[in-house]
Amino acid sequence: QVQLVESGGGLVQPGGSLRLSCVVSGTSAKPTGWYRQTPGKQRELVASITIGGSTTYADPVKGRFTISRDNAKNTMYLQMNTLRPEDTAVYYCRAADVRPGMILNYWGQGTQVTVSS
Repeated sequence: QVQLVESGGGLVQPGGSLRLSCVVSGTSAKPTGWYRQTPGKQRELVASITIGGSTTYADPVKGRFTISRDNAKNTMYLQMNTLRPEDTAVYYCRAADVRPGMILNYWGQGTQVTVSS
């Protein structure tokens, strides 16, 4: 049974920090990215990490967020610093299983991040 379990969300004041975790089990898929979504908007990429460890970030989070992965635990993290109200969203973890000619994508259930005073 494939499971992506996200945790670490919550309510934080502007300027604060949170660390999200995504544990992937039941599949050979590797966690590869964090996305976020607000009501009425499309899900957007926040940060991604390749199998080799290269990272990319959306412009609004560059310099504030850091994505990382523990391959031994098949767990991915998102360290979020200097949070802003506009970072408020549901954050989703994505895992990918790359096979010849196809990619199987899996998603977590999401974790709510609310930045408010």
